[in-house]
Amino acid sequence: MTAESSPRRRTGGRSAAVLASIKKAVEELIAERGSDAITVPMVAERAGVNHSSIYRRWGDARTMINDLATYRLDPERGLPDTGDVRADLTAWAQELISHYSVPVNAAILRGGAAAAGESESDCLRDRRAEAAAFASRSGGAFSGDDVIDRVVAPIIYRVIFLPWTLSEVDVHAYVDELCGRRP
Repeated sequence: MTAESSPRRRTGGRSAAVLASIKKAVEELIAERGSDAITVPMVAERAGVNHSSIYRRWGDARTMINDLATYRLDPERGLPDTGDVRADLTAWAQELISHYSVPVNAAILRGGAAAAGESESDCLRDRRAEAAAFASRSGGAFSGDDVIDRVVAPIIYRVIFLPWTLSEVDVHAYVDELCGRRP
């Protein structure tokens, strides 16, 4: 009788050091060459690890990039929670812009989105969960999908297609529209 189980991942020690070197290698290579040019052997060489370690954990370069795109904006970080949902949404949206204003972070997001293909990316799944958390604080004034459509989507559109315009984004206007108030 065989039991199926998922591979056990160690979170500290050598495994953490290997993961950190792989993440650093991916970031550097994406910054240098773009996400489409990244291969597992290239990452393994840069990280100083055996390529089988990468294949065992992720299977392929696209899955690895998608996973690392999610990692870059840590889903375990705390969301702003001052008791003022408008201020918290504004701070969160500004955090997204600040994060994706770093070129390598934007490139990793683009690579992660491309890797996801027709399925929902891990990064979007995390943003949906965060949006739902804000919606639950709103007392029914808006839904998680409203947060995605009116706050996140315009930012991500700019990250993917118009990254040079991120500095022009007025998150207050997005949040004001979401909350039904005009500036």
